[in-house]
Amino acid sequence: MYKRLQKLETKNSVSTTAVRRFVGALILICMCAHSFGEMSFDYPNKPITVIIPFPPAGSTDVLGRILAQFIGKSLNQTVLVENTGGAGGTIGAAKVARAPADGYTLLFHNMAHASAPALYAKLSYDPAADFEPVGYVNAVPMILVAKKGFAFDDIKAVIGYAKSNPGKINFANAGIGSTSHLCDVLLQYTTGANWLDIPYKGTGPALNDLLGGQVDMICDQPASTLGHIKSGNFKPIAVATSTRLKILPDVPTFAESGLPGFELSVWHAIYAPKGTPRAVVDKLSAALRVALKDPQLVQKYNEMSAIIATQEQATPEYLKGFLKSDVERWRLAMKAAGVQPE
Repeated sequence: MYKRLQKLETKNSVSTTAVRRFVGALILICMCAHSFGEMSFDYPNKPITVIIPFPPAGSTDVLGRILAQFIGKSLNQTVLVENTGGAGGTIGAAKVARAPADGYTLLFHNMAHASAPALYAKLSYDPAADFEPVGYVNAVPMILVAKKGFAFDDIKAVIGYAKSNPGKINFANAGIGSTSHLCDVLLQYTTGANWLDIPYKGTGPALNDLLGGQVDMICDQPASTLGHIKSGNFKPIAVATSTRLKILPDVPTFAESGLPGFELSVWHAIYAPKGTPRAVVDKLSAALRVALKDPQLVQKYNEMSAIIATQEQATPEYLKGFLKSDVERWRLAMKAAGVQPE
């Protein structure tokens, strides 16, 4: 009898221990889940860094810095800007692709993010697969400007001279794969013109040489050229839009100048590294949409002729589809223009 009772007590003891362990495990799981929820809810609890993959003073830099300020305001957190230029934006993009996927390192890039696979044979990242899209931000029309005292006033005359005098016009761009380079390539391909391409390490250095008269022309965004146009240091030739810009009503479109159908706008978007938690991406996207409705941001972007994204466009889902289609668009365009990845 004693032995039976002893066995029963031992059995009950084992059962009690098992129950205690099970309950303990449940409590630990709940505590972990609670902690994870607190971490997600607490984001961001430290400054965020936005990488702009171009040198300071260019259009993308100006637009990105404005956005960073207002996203920080929306998130009630400091948003720092870091310029990591070079190789048409691919160095900065690669840096973000390798960054921790915690939402504290973001990428603000332009349409060169989509054209990179058509220009670089050995990219260290995939523009779509290695990033989490946060949202589409804006689109800015391109404008062709020339140095002060340039001999020609309209695109027709420029093209005519470039055809009969190959390589005589020096055409600056911000580097291979930059938006100014893409505009350059498309202009030559569309018109059959032939000029000397002068790549720089960013828009700032290219504009400095245009100001100094070392180069003749550049195709860039109003954000970087408008001040120089208004001061009389740059001569505007044409805008790549269907209608004239409100801020430059005297500057004709390419179509008005004899080049129908030539339209080009630079779009910008914001991304996080692949694997960033969806809750973080959603919070960033929500902050982006709030920022894009801020009257002060709207005014600043309007002054640069930036067409602000709609609330639907400023979402991960929209940007994901848009990026995919634009990667293909540039692949086909570069192939048709005879541009081979290097």
